[in-house]
Amino acid sequence: MKIPSEPYPPVAPPGSLLGRDLLSAADLTPAEVRRVFATAASLKAEFSVARRHSHPPLVRRTLAMLFERPSLRTRVTFEAGMLQLGGGAIQLTSGNVGWGVRESVADVARNLQAFVDGIIIRTGHHAIAVELAGAADIPVINALTLREHPCQALTDVFTLREVFGRLDGLVVAFVGDGNNVYHSLALVAAGQGVEIRLAHPPGFAPDAEIVAQAAALAAANGGRLVLGHDPRATVDGADVIYTDSWTSMGQEAESDERRAAFADYQLNEALCAVAGPAARVMHCLPAHRGEEITSEVMDGPRSLIFKQSENRLHVQKGLLVEILGDPDADGAGDGTEPAPSAR
Repeated sequence: MKIPSEPYPPVAPPGSLLGRDLLSAADLTPAEVRRVFATAASLKAEFSVARRHSHPPLVRRTLAMLFERPSLRTRVTFEAGMLQLGGGAIQLTSGNVGWGVRESVADVARNLQAFVDGIIIRTGHHAIAVELAGAADIPVINALTLREHPCQALTDVFTLREVFGRLDGLVVAFVGDGNNVYHSLALVAAGQGVEIRLAHPPGFAPDAEIVAQAAALAAANGGRLVLGHDPRATVDGADVIYTDSWTSMGQEAESDERRAAFADYQLNEALCAVAGPAARVMHCLPAHRGEEITSEVMDGPRSLIFKQSENRLHVQKGLLVEILGDPDADGAGDGTEPAPSAR
């Protein structure tokens, strides 16, 4: 077996994300977000030509995927992404692991760090992801909690840049719940000079701490944060209207209450007309057609929704390459033994 020439753990070069956790969108600086975007764009361009990478950069790296919540896009894009990058991924559900019941979150972390190079977690309480990352000596990526959805937000802003050719000065109007998707979107987009607006019913405001973080990022990077209750005023003149499910996973008992509260916040053609003929539409999926968005809008020419979905693959691949393996390291992607990843 080849003995790595580098010391263990390897020292991350300046500007590198090697070995970093991603629990919140605020864990990446605006410059680091752009670094992930550059890697994702390069990987996407190569993959789009031949549906493969000629020199996969994560050969024999392994990712553990802890899923407490249902998943289509997150599970498939992370697993397929690791395979395309030369590594592998192992899906584990809460029933398999039983974290917090069968064994502690810390014990799960200590076991997994001996087996794999990184962990993604899709769970409810954000504190579980924080505890896991605190106990693990390998990177932990938040693949969704009730507080944040950073991988989705990175994908959304990457998609905006791809479609519009710029981010500075764009106006994105989020209509609906001040939820985890809005939280992460506000943090990423505000740091890239985007104006992020939110229209929400009274009682469904975003987290004040995250709003303050996003406002600070906006002030430092030429962005803007606007909060209000009127969806028509919020979307007026917007480049993009974004919506999400009115009832997130774990909130099913509130479904009837939420449908009543959000009835005037549906993303339909009438609301799109207020924004203007050039406005585009986004949704993180899964969508409840006929509730927060109509099929006419979702399947119409304004929609960027399935482009967002496709880009989950490419942006998460960029994130994995940046966190799990230094793309400039000797041996990366050429079939030789890669240097181990560590924090």
